[in-house]
Amino acid sequence: MRSTTVPPGTPCLAPRAGEPPLHRLETAGPHAPPFAAGSFDEVGPLSRADRPHRHTFYEIVHITAGSATHVVDLARWPVRPAQLVVILPGQIHCWEDQRGLDGTLALFTEDFLVDHPEDLRLLRRLAGACGLDLSAEDDLRTGRLMAELAAEHRQRTAGYETVLRALLHVLVVRTARLTAPGSGPGPVPDPRRAPAPGEPVPGRTPAPAKAPASGAVAVPGEASALAEAFARLTARPETAAWSVRECAERLGVTAGHLTQAVRAATGRSPGRLLIEARVYRAQRLLAHTDLPVRQVAARVGITDPAYFCRFFRRETGSSPGDWRKHHSRHHQSIEAPGTRA
Repeated sequence: MRSTTVPPGTPCLAPRAGEPPLHRLETAGPHAPPFAAGSFDEVGPLSRADRPHRHTFYEIVHITAGSATHVVDLARWPVRPAQLVVILPGQIHCWEDQRGLDGTLALFTEDFLVDHPEDLRLLRRLAGACGLDLSAEDDLRTGRLMAELAAEHRQRTAGYETVLRALLHVLVVRTARLTAPGSGPGPVPDPRRAPAPGEPVPGRTPAPAKAPASGAVAVPGEASALAEAFARLTARPETAAWSVRECAERLGVTAGHLTQAVRAATGRSPGRLLIEARVYRAQRLLAHTDLPVRQVAARVGITDPAYFCRFFRRETGSSPGDWRKHHSRHHQSIEAPGTRA
């Protein structure tokens, strides 16, 4: 996202009609690292925002007191001590029903992970949990790391940026271990939650992952990195109508090379993942805005509303109107005035 950091006190970017506000990371100056950490109060009032919004940055939240309902994209999750929450850039989220909510936050842009780019994959996995319950021992260990991050950011003594990067890397890696198979039960799925791109649609049998064709790029190396870059690209709203070829050109590879890499890493084609990303964006707009269906269709790159309705029903088993009826929360609407047709 453009202009991911701003000086303190800069107003939020005004959204397009029907889009949520976009919060950017405030930094002390042009040469300050794109990182911030502290309690909810130290980070500022926007850290507890109860209206849907997006970030240009990653956010890790260690809940230490109180409770709330975390609304993230199309899901609603109860939060309480001791939990860790990860929010990705571009996700629509807010905190509802807050009762003494408190904890420590770490905010940072993708640029801050330059020393450990593999942490991006781990953060995406952690964000998929929507809230990770911590044991007493893990809660204590996480609290110490978060406190050290906040102290280093607050004191800014010699070499603090290097220490911040190292501490953040340790936090991400140790937390990711908790979500590995056999590490314990994860969060209970919410049946009202819409599947994110790449998740099976409820009521459908997911297609089995296909083995990569002979000569495909190996998963551990270039393929996984290219697939991650493709996933980040398709999450951006402006790519809603892009083709596989256009995505490949943006990533500096051929369409065939991209297809091999994505299929090797995910078992599916980039075309299939583009469709899932388009459906997911449409679901978010239907649930979080009052935009007419024709405008939702246009936002995801489909100019014919009738075709959009057929496309949406084919992919979800529901019409756009029925989906909105069962998932919309009108008191949370982020529609800007004057956007109704």
